[in-house]
Amino acid sequence: MSKISRFGVSLGEDLLRSFDRSIAQLGYATRSEAIRDLIRDHLIQKKVSGSKGEIVGVVTLVYDHRTHRLGDTLADMQHKADVAINASLHIHLDENNCLEVIVIRGESQEVHGVAGRLIATKGVENGKFITTAPQPGV
Repeated sequence: MSKISRFGVSLGEDLLRSFDRSIAQLGYATRSEAIRDLIRDHLIQKKVSGSKGEIVGVVTLVYDHRTHRLGDTLADMQHKADVAINASLHIHLDENNCLEVIVIRGESQEVHGVAGRLIATKGVENGKFITTAPQPGV
């Protein structure tokens, strides 16, 4: 384990009060734990936004399953992807709408490309892409 360093942070009272309320709702026991997570997330996002290296991404798609062959199109895109599709979860949200959650892993540029194509597919009503690194340590 590495040595622990302490440092001070100056914040306005309103910002600090809002931060304290937010981290309490999330279940953080201390400000230090919350700040460590924020720093880790910042470093991971910086790492995965680069054009090189392996990343893991989660794509969420919401679409109307009645859209002609959209489910087949999305499945075909996943089968043909030049990245690893580690998992795919299909959830029926209601009578017409589906949520697809897809975990993909590979080189950053290819993963971003596949995610972008899936989200941009005609008929997808909403899509999000979240990234992380398999080895987030810095």
